[in-house]
Amino acid sequence: MITSPVFAGRKYAVLGLARSGRAVVEALAASGAEVTAWDQNEEARSAVADKARLADPLAVALYGYDGVVVSPGVPLNRHPIADRARNAGVPLIGDIELFSQARPSLPPHKVVGITGTNGKSTTTALIHHMARSAGLPATMAGNIGFPILGQEALGEGGVYVLELSSYQIDLTHSLDCEVSVLLNISPDHLERYAGVEDYAASKARLFAMQSPQNLAIVATDDDYARAIAGQLDGRRILVSGSNVKDQSRWPSLQGPHNAQNVAAAVAAGRALGISDSAIGRALLTYRGLPHRMERIAEKNGVLFVNDSKATNPNSTAPALAAFPAVHWILGGLPKSEDLEACEPYLDHVRAAYTIGEAGPMFAQLLAGKVPVRQCEMLIEAVGCAARAAEPGEVVLLSPACASFDQFRDFEARGDAFRAAVEALA
Repeated sequence: MITSPVFAGRKYAVLGLARSGRAVVEALAASGAEVTAWDQNEEARSAVADKARLADPLAVALYGYDGVVVSPGVPLNRHPIADRARNAGVPLIGDIELFSQARPSLPPHKVVGITGTNGKSTTTALIHHMARSAGLPATMAGNIGFPILGQEALGEGGVYVLELSSYQIDLTHSLDCEVSVLLNISPDHLERYAGVEDYAASKARLFAMQSPQNLAIVATDDDYARAIAGQLDGRRILVSGSNVKDQSRWPSLQGPHNAQNVAAAVAAGRALGISDSAIGRALLTYRGLPHRMERIAEKNGVLFVNDSKATNPNSTAPALAAFPAVHWILGGLPKSEDLEACEPYLDHVRAAYTIGEAGPMFAQLLAGKVPVRQCEMLIEAVGCAARAAEPGEVVLLSPACASFDQFRDFEARGDAFRAAVEALA
């Protein structure tokens, strides 16, 4: 785990003891900090009982604490811990902020931080793959992989590649990335923000924390990202997916969204000193991530693609753009009441198969534009699409919705899609 003498003798409260919270407790305790920890789950509390005082930060006095550490999933705009920490004059932070504070005691290294509405995971994994392929010690964390404080510190010359959601940036105050990347901004998570402008401002804080000599990379393919790029004073590189040609060489990086991911990752790789030849090899050998345009199988000439990570229409649109003949499975818990972002690519859709809570609404939106079948359940949609698809066509799960109406998370939804495909005759 990552420890630091900077935490020795300090007091922290940790609310939430899932993977990242538990890693925080263990790292702080091993560093000599005094830790108060709490989770509603008794088993989670028991797992850290030997390392922390068990008490609810909502019920104990917080004055004199050096930080209250919460999960990014805690809604700061309505959870009482936000006011309680503010009234006590105690910063509300996350594990990324603790990592930032520990950095001076780690071997010399660099940090690449990646944010954006869509494409963060792929770009993070791709930069990590580039670094590892070039022989650099590297790890990835943040909104992907294992909790950062639960990982071993890298040796000298290491590269920490961090996927950062707006929620994680909200809980971070001092992260000075050598390379910061903004991919795109479209309306998302508006239940946590007053509007898309506030959401965009949260993303822009990644650059505000940077020292002037460090590098900002911005993909300027949307208005919000362009506006942020125009406000940057330090070193910057502007990139665009439109400048990436001939993606056919990279099977796991198809579609216009991946062109943007490649443009940003290549700029980051060069900023890390990776040669163009090593970057080229990494693009060829990158295998992609589960649930992100993941090629599951080909049966009877039909390709089945799992894009369960596409939880809003803006992230689904590039998947539709990537294939010329699609049987599209969509639906779940809706984040919006339109499919406007997907409409330019409906000529690629041979038929749509709606599922979940959003199914009836999406069926109505698509009526008269593409053939629609309301299936409700994913397994039924897979069967219907497989029977209708012709050789050379694609059955695509790209739901444009959250998964929580029928599944634990997007991974469980993608796993169910895989199982349904594997069960096909």
